[in-house]
Amino acid sequence: MTANAIVELELDDIQGGALRERPSPYVGTYVLLRIDDQQAGRQMLRRLLPVIDAGPTSSDPAKDAWVSVALTYQGLKALGVPPDSLASFAPEFVQGMAARAELLGDVGENGPDSWEKPLGTPEVHVGLAALSPSAEKLATVLERARRAYTELPGVTVIWRQDCYQLPTGRNPFGFKDGIGQPAVEGSGVPGSNSKEPPLKAGEFILGYPDETGSLPPMPTPEVLGRNGTYLVFQKFHTRVAAYRQYLRANASSPEEEALLGAKMVGRWQSGAPLALSPDRDDPELGADPSRNNDFLYYEDDLRGFNCPAGSHARRMNPRDALKDDTSVDVRLHRMIRRGTTYGPMLPEGVLEDDGADRGIAFVFVGAHLKRQFEFVKSQWVNDGIFIGASQENDPLVGPNDGTGTFTIPHRPIRRRLHGLPSFVVTRGGEYFFVPGLRALRWLAELET
Repeated sequence: MTANAIVELELDDIQGGALRERPSPYVGTYVLLRIDDQQAGRQMLRRLLPVIDAGPTSSDPAKDAWVSVALTYQGLKALGVPPDSLASFAPEFVQGMAARAELLGDVGENGPDSWEKPLGTPEVHVGLAALSPSAEKLATVLERARRAYTELPGVTVIWRQDCYQLPTGRNPFGFKDGIGQPAVEGSGVPGSNSKEPPLKAGEFILGYPDETGSLPPMPTPEVLGRNGTYLVFQKFHTRVAAYRQYLRANASSPEEEALLGAKMVGRWQSGAPLALSPDRDDPELGADPSRNNDFLYYEDDLRGFNCPAGSHARRMNPRDALKDDTSVDVRLHRMIRRGTTYGPMLPEGVLEDDGADRGIAFVFVGAHLKRQFEFVKSQWVNDGIFIGASQENDPLVGPNDGTGTFTIPHRPIRRRLHGLPSFVVTRGGEYFFVPGLRALRWLAELET
């Protein structure tokens, strides 16, 4: 198969949660389980199979609530996967996120010693994610999943996190989220950026050519690896009051606060991108999925006068801004993100922290943990060398400690913010493998 050949994905074998768009509004639940008995773990997978839907969409309207199942390396071991198969997984997955925390910049208060247990421990074996547009449908699909693992003495629920879309429809900082997902060739899901061709399926699903024209390394045997993908889960606590205080301290009016926040994020709160609306918010643009992601940087905003190169959104996806840098191919570092919010909204205008735990459950889906998630986190979020500002981190989610800076290009004189504190704290995370449906059957029928 050539690099330019258009592939047809085996959508009936790919778990729906890998490619399916998050609904809006949404409610959801994440559940972590430990397997203490090999046979009980396999029995749980057999029971879960009828609950899991495949493909990016469902032909059955009753299935607009869905469950996905994922396994850690320790979970695969607990199920009795043979050693040669275990050794065939990506080294980053085998090591686990806690062992990679320093590389990811998760140290100090963000480090594994401070994580919410059992995140980052060998006890985490199975992750279930359920998502739905309504609480009633979520309860129905959760009950079906619950029946798969209850009354199995060798399977224990060890952690749960509920999530839901805030009444504003935005993230805890007040911004419309979930914009800018890449189009995946063969998925049937249209892209939102007409200027960006779909990415090769192998960037996200194992068993297909990726952007290099090669097949990504895949776990063996083929039935186990094909149509699977890797998943990153992280729980982030957000310091919304500290964020609002910082804007207030560095702006002279509410309008300037809104502009400053937009410069840090790369979008206005409505979701309107600075690249298309640099001077004022445009809620109509922000609400239009056919326009709010349809732009590039190189021709119109290479130097970042509209959208700073160091802003959060531009760091996560520089688009064509780096095309003169022959050492970097942005298309090799794209990510599917499926983040959700948890905890109560801090009321509008409140500047003091109320002590509530609120934040974001970040989910990444991709075939390359190292060159997608880990590269973006370590090189683009936690460093500024690629934009010529080596001392600057991501102003919103970077590991800032009160000494950081953020540069806003402006004519005739740029503005530089100082004293950036930490607005996001890592509460924990895990690396998972999301098997295809045939792989789940193979795991459920293991005989060892």
